[in-house]
Amino acid sequence: MAKTFKQLISGILPEIKEIFPWDLEDLLENNSDILLVDIREIDEFEGAYIKGSLHVPRGILEAACDWGYSDTIPELVKARDRPVVVICRSGNRSALAAFTMQLMGYTNVTSLKTGVKGWNDSDFPLVNKKGEAVDPDWADDFLNPTVREDQLS
Repeated sequence: MAKTFKQLISGILPEIKEIFPWDLEDLLENNSDILLVDIREIDEFEGAYIKGSLHVPRGILEAACDWGYSDTIPELVKARDRPVVVICRSGNRSALAAFTMQLMGYTNVTSLKTGVKGWNDSDFPLVNKKGEAVDPDWADDFLNPTVREDQLS
């Protein structure tokens, strides 16, 4: 039976851990071993991301998590038992990615509930590809793209 995106997400949420932005902020202050993995597309990431995040686009995640591929990211492969927080724009793609990473043997992976949008809404800082602070109002517009009419049905 075919599922909608929302149904797919709802089905895996009981199988993963999620964390709110304010809880992640507390963890980051007290645990320098956390690996932040931002799975958004390159243009999304370069516009606004949480400082210190490793960029691993969702399209290459599985190969990046394993040895022997041109997309392999050694730091990520070695993080199977390390605390990993997966990040996307709103928390949906990161939930799917966290689920996938669990299937691949990651033992301490969590999805950032509400994603970068929630991080920005909570007034936590974001940076751009140049490492410069991003204006929160600009980020709000950037992180909330308009849905076109032809995308509604």
